[in-house]
Amino acid sequence: MTRATAVRAVLAVAVLLVSVFITLTMSPRLGLDLQGGTRIVLQARDTATVEADRETTDRTLEVLRQRIDSLGVSEPTLTRSGEDRIIVELPDVQDPRQAAEVIGRTAQLTFHAVEGPGTEKPEEKTPDGKTPDGEPSDGKSPDGEPSDGKTPDPDTVPDPDPDRLTLPDEQGRLLALGEPRLSGAGVEDAKAAFDAQGGAGWAVSLEFRKGAGQDWKKLTGEAACHPAGDDRRRVAIVLDEKVISSPQVDPSVGCRAGLPSGATQITGSFSADEARDLALLVKGGALPVPVEIVEQRTVGPTLGAAAIDASAQAALIGAAATALFITVVYRLFGALAAVALGAYGVISYAALVALGVTLTLPGLAGFVLAIGMAVDANVLVFERAREECADRPKRSLRSALTTGFQKAWSAVADSNATTLIAAGLLFFLGSGPVKGFGVTLAIGVAASMFSALVIARALTEIAANSRFVGDYRNVNGIARPGAVRTWLVRKDPKLFRNPARWLVVSAALVAVAVAGIVVRGVDLGVEFTGGRLVEYSTSRPVDVETARDSIAAAGFGDAEVTTAGDGDLSVRTGKLDNDGEHALRAALAEEGGETTKVRDELIGPSLGDELRRNALIALGVAVAVQLAYLAVRFRWTFAVACVVAMAHDVILVVGAFAWLGRPVDGIFLAALLTVIGYSVNDSVVVFDRVRELWGANRRTPLDTIARRAVLQTVPRTVNTGMGALFILVALAVLGGDSLADFALALLIGIVVGTWSSVFTAVPGALALERSAKAPPPPAPGKGKGTPRGKARATRRDPLDNGARV
Repeated sequence: MTRATAVRAVLAVAVLLVSVFITLTMSPRLGLDLQGGTRIVLQARDTATVEADRETTDRTLEVLRQRIDSLGVSEPTLTRSGEDRIIVELPDVQDPRQAAEVIGRTAQLTFHAVEGPGTEKPEEKTPDGKTPDGEPSDGKSPDGEPSDGKTPDPDTVPDPDPDRLTLPDEQGRLLALGEPRLSGAGVEDAKAAFDAQGGAGWAVSLEFRKGAGQDWKKLTGEAACHPAGDDRRRVAIVLDEKVISSPQVDPSVGCRAGLPSGATQITGSFSADEARDLALLVKGGALPVPVEIVEQRTVGPTLGAAAIDASAQAALIGAAATALFITVVYRLFGALAAVALGAYGVISYAALVALGVTLTLPGLAGFVLAIGMAVDANVLVFERAREECADRPKRSLRSALTTGFQKAWSAVADSNATTLIAAGLLFFLGSGPVKGFGVTLAIGVAASMFSALVIARALTEIAANSRFVGDYRNVNGIARPGAVRTWLVRKDPKLFRNPARWLVVSAALVAVAVAGIVVRGVDLGVEFTGGRLVEYSTSRPVDVETARDSIAAAGFGDAEVTTAGDGDLSVRTGKLDNDGEHALRAALAEEGGETTKVRDELIGPSLGDELRRNALIALGVAVAVQLAYLAVRFRWTFAVACVVAMAHDVILVVGAFAWLGRPVDGIFLAALLTVIGYSVNDSVVVFDRVRELWGANRRTPLDTIARRAVLQTVPRTVNTGMGALFILVALAVLGGDSLADFALALLIGIVVGTWSSVFTAVPGALALERSAKAPPPPAPGKGKGTPRGKARATRRDPLDNGARV
């Protein structure tokens, strides 16, 4: 064993031990879509006097935190997103009506003097002098008497003033209110307590800040100048144009004396809950800026648990199938790569837990998918080692393996870089749970690199030093070329004698996809259109037509009803508040018995427009970034051909979903960006080989070089694709509705990506090279400024020390 191998082995063992320790001692942090609960996104809005910037949004967040803490929700999370958005996560909350009501009280809390009883504003008259409800407009009954049976007192009923604020009190009586005397920002604290000694029952004690305390004392002193029982002796506390309390100033308080801050207590016939709610609204009612709910998602606990179980089953089945496949193809070395694949799973999971990454449903799918893609580097190395053994049959197995790692490094680095670019775009341009997919994908790429270049290399180098493994070439799996490659080399098909025909086929496929987009249209999910999508589970089976009739009878005639999952019902509507959703669920319960909300998504129209715009920006940025990277790493003709193939894949996947009538939402966008990374990954491997062969054979026609490169890389493309396909088929079959569309999009993307990397990207590059004037790339090791002697040294056998006799 060489020193380098020993270092890799020790490093691999150390990382594995730490990963196992983390796995056994720490628990993952689950997102709400896996543990169940409600997620609300709030948009802070500017007012005439206050701008919704970072500072005011932070202050608003703290006020909301006080409100939500009073609800008794277990471990709520509030974070600011960007400059003016607040994300509220409420675990285990399935009915968000109370939370949304508390959060939604957005107006400034104000304190007003009561100027007397209020009067209704004059109503519009009909041509016969009556109000729209048919009553005489003078407020009298048809017999000429006052409609309430009482004679109004001209001394107490003020003349109507259209500029005066008139609101009903807690009992519904109208009060005429003066100008706001102080705001809720002056409230220091408000507490609900039971006054057992004074016999007042539940009461709310108020404390004001220094300046506001003087304003409160003055306000209550002025009210105390009016006789007891007079409405003008009351003080109105107003929140969101609603009087939440209008207490009388106690008769013991003298005129102009007022109530000091610490001695203020609101009493009444409060229950414990009413007193606590009033204290909460007074203390937490003063938002610096108003907020609007632009997104609300609720996931039932059963859906998250089912997704976790399905993903675990898919991971185990897919990983076992992938391990069996690479063992059959690469035998002993394939079995060692399967061991490294298991180590990859432990390391990547431990990294997610140790870094505190919130594991969302798309993130969980990304973790499972990365298991199938983690064999890519091993396959590249093993195929390179097979080529070295075929070119020089007498060389040692260890030497061939070392050269395989060296020559595969360029393709491994480029392919993983393109995947990291896709992961970065998902994180920075995605929204909500899609960000989690980007994080898990990036961690998966890093862990797979470590697994292939450290763990798998250490295991295979130790095995390669064994005389038994070296002598029995049928055992190790790389000493002989694979059956597929041998067959392709023997047949030597002239793939690119007429490259234009492949471009015509690709253009025809694109035309079919575009026809689907135009004819069938793209079914944008509620995430991109705005509206509400709710999925229900009923105790009794309910067919779609019956459910649609019940919902229409309840006043929701525009709702779209479809089936979802195992007998569940999916209802999609436009604007629908939480009370409306409750009524809709009650209508379904009349037909289906006990009705449980499985999933609930509410997206405001402004956020839907923003997410749709961001999705297009994400796709555009993905194309531009990949083009820039490829242009730096390869010739511009190769870069353009890769991007054309990538656009081809995107159109085909979107067109397939249009023809199938499947929804296009945020998770689909995550799958689409992953397809872009995978497509470029495949093309990079092919063009990396074209560049190498062309540099070594500069006089050989490019179409011949391209044919050889494709035939040499097809085994890698197929074997890597099979690993991902095993995982995705398992996800599609076991994942249910929540993961089926994600898996379907990636299945289509991998198939068309494999096709386009050979039959779109390569013919496109050949067509562009005919008009290009750039010379062929330099031979390997003969770049600018590289001496000839150094070039020969780079081709020396890795185990050759250069000594000669």
